[in-house]
Amino acid sequence: MIAIKLRTSGTTTTLSSTDNPGHSNFIKAPNTPPCDWRSPQNDSLWQGVSGTNNPCPAGWRIPTSAEWNTERASWTQQNYNGAFASPLKLTAGGHRNYSDASLNNAGSSGHYWSSSVSGTGASGLHFYSSNADMHSSRRANGFSVRCLKD
Repeated sequence: MIAIKLRTSGTTTTLSSTDNPGHSNFIKAPNTPPCDWRSPQNDSLWQGVSGTNNPCPAGWRIPTSAEWNTERASWTQQNYNGAFASPLKLTAGGHRNYSDASLNNAGSSGHYWSSSVSGTGASGLHFYSSNADMHSSRRANGFSVRCLKD
């Protein structure tokens, strides 16, 4: 679903027509739906341990939305304090914006992709100072990932 990039990756506005863009640039998407780094969209990316474009090491995969919800339910607080106090020690790394590649909210919010598709978006775990939830986001956003051993 999402191309893996670093906070400091260069940028391009050329959308990828393949599952592997063949470069390490952050792909800025237009501010019109579906706001994806890939055109056409591919809902089959990141599905399971052998999923297309799986960013995890062999034998590992991105968690589903349901798995993130189960993790979130175990937190003592439904916010970034609960995320960090969890055994996963999830941090508030912010996110890289899909349209201009700016880094937003580092230190005040955390955003982690799931492997679950949600319409033209993808479902992600989001937490802030006052709440935590799962919701659909534009696939071109730069969120953190965590991998699960399958």
